[in-house]
Amino acid sequence: MKGSTRISVAYALLFTGTGVSLPYISLWLRAEGLSGADIGVILAAPMLARIVTGPLLAVWADSFRLRRTAVAVLASVTFCAYVGMALTRGFAAWLPLWFVAASCLGAILPLLDVFCLRRSRKDGFDYARPRGIGSLAFVVANVTMGALLAIYTTELIIVWVAAVNALLALAAWRILPHEPVADDGVTTSHADRFAGLGRLLGDPTFMTAIVSFGLIQAAHAFYYGFSILSWKAQGVPQAWHGLLWATGVAAEIVFMWFMQPFRRRMGPWRLVMLGGAAAMVRWTAMAFAPPLAWLWPLQMLHAFSFAAAFLGGLQIIEKLTPRESSSAAQTLSSALSSGLLTGLGTIMAGPLYDRYGAGGYLAMTAMAGLGLVGVFRLRRMVEAKG
Repeated sequence: MKGSTRISVAYALLFTGTGVSLPYISLWLRAEGLSGADIGVILAAPMLARIVTGPLLAVWADSFRLRRTAVAVLASVTFCAYVGMALTRGFAAWLPLWFVAASCLGAILPLLDVFCLRRSRKDGFDYARPRGIGSLAFVVANVTMGALLAIYTTELIIVWVAAVNALLALAAWRILPHEPVADDGVTTSHADRFAGLGRLLGDPTFMTAIVSFGLIQAAHAFYYGFSILSWKAQGVPQAWHGLLWATGVAAEIVFMWFMQPFRRRMGPWRLVMLGGAAAMVRWTAMAFAPPLAWLWPLQMLHAFSFAAAFLGGLQIIEKLTPRESSSAAQTLSSALSSGLLTGLGTIMAGPLYDRYGAGGYLAMTAMAGLGLVGVFRLRRMVEAKG
């Protein structure tokens, strides 16, 4: 298989798992008797810690000769943690097990992103296409699980994600290309890798970038954790839940696969700005619990609130980062956006949902607005540096 195809397989398996765990794990936890606040703590704990666990796992991952080794190990540990969740009961058991599973999955995605960016330059393919394959797998898994839950119990959720991560571990060992961590085949010492990490943390331009992009992405926290519970409370039939999520991801896929000329014309800066503006519109509208007919176009805004902001931010961070620190940079960005900031948003979303229902989305509007302000400031900083 071509390198792009091999990477696409890994993305597909990763997102086949997250396409179920991300929207449905709160449903499983709720069915097991946990409150919204308990669910918020479980989901948020690994996100909050990712600002520490993410960089540490990135430094650890770069200690291997091949990039795929770390992916295989992380997927294997995730599988074991999900099996542990299936075999235990209660908040005290699920909190550490979910922490391990989510921390490992959170490290795999930026490692695959760096893998894809590197191979796209070598092999000449559009780096958004393999990621788009992953998004398609997310849709298929999401819709499939939505249909299956109309027949089977929520236990199927945990079984699904465990099985998929076992396949991901196998695919990482056997299918991913033999991409070296270092171009010269020589891995740097832990001290040098930590020194590079320190330089990134001390760079105000880089830090402004990842905080600004992270706020726009983290504004999805309420949606990721409580959209299905909110739709259920609004009376939206359960059969539509998966399709609503799928609509958002389908819009994302179209944007990644078929709008490359538009992305090039816009450039990364305007893509991120468009994403921030779309997020503010989307979350403000969702806060008023709109009827089902309005949810479809609001879900289509995911193409901008997520995909445009993500792709634009990925390119900007790559340009702002020394080549030898690319893994650490993308991991730090992911750790902040999908980790600390999304964790704060999620832990805030639990009590907000318990008290205000869909009105909690307004906090996400404010978060996206702060991110958009940061992007404008970042651009002035970059232009001032020349």
